[in-house]
Amino acid sequence: MTRIDGAKKFYERAELVGHSGGFSVALDGRGIKTPAGSDFVLPTERLAEIVADEWNAQSECIDAATMPMFRIAATVIDRVRPNRAEVVEITLKFGETDLLCYRAEAPPDLARRQAEAWQPWLEWAARDLGAELAVTTGIQPVKQPAAALEALGAAVGALDDYQLMGVSAAAAATGSLILALALGQGAMAHESCAEAALLDDHYQIERWGDDDEAGEHRRRVQGEIEEAARFIELCR
Repeated sequence: MTRIDGAKKFYERAELVGHSGGFSVALDGRGIKTPAGSDFVLPTERLAEIVADEWNAQSECIDAATMPMFRIAATVIDRVRPNRAEVVEITLKFGETDLLCYRAEAPPDLARRQAEAWQPWLEWAARDLGAELAVTTGIQPVKQPAAALEALGAAVGALDDYQLMGVSAAAAATGSLILALALGQGAMAHESCAEAALLDDHYQIERWGDDDEAGEHRRRVQGEIEEAARFIELCR
């Protein structure tokens, strides 16, 4: 994105165009490239339409922050596809230290809320993915069963490059591969995903009040989860 961010708008209109292997976007009839110079080819017409809308919404200067679907799609092409094995490995690390597996010992009401909000998704992972993860209290790491990690590896490995990008982004935002996979498979709405990921934050606000830094953190996490969910949906 560094090649276009802040640049003066140099085109009149962006439009959806067909491309061998998928769909793309043209600026005044010329197909766009990724920041690394690769062909910008997308898997679905819906995603290409949204990206074209992002380009058409630009004013005098291009603001990359207002083009999240283009940014994420370009990242798939430039970074995920040529480094897929590395991205899979990084994504799976979130399963080894999944947020949902680390519970508070006290206070009791926080422990209860965590169990009520998180345990159903661990049960979903065991039932639908075959990944039965261990739960612990406190901050001491728990070693996850090899069979569970193997099942998570199979689930992540089955994702195409675009799905992998969305799930990886959601896992990084939430600290939970289970929440990210539930989001990616359409089992969980992005609002519920953010609520589960920020459960501890909301509890702290109830006890101690809010502040600007905490508010900014919540908005960032919510925004990243929503972007990932939207990207995954547009790629279906």
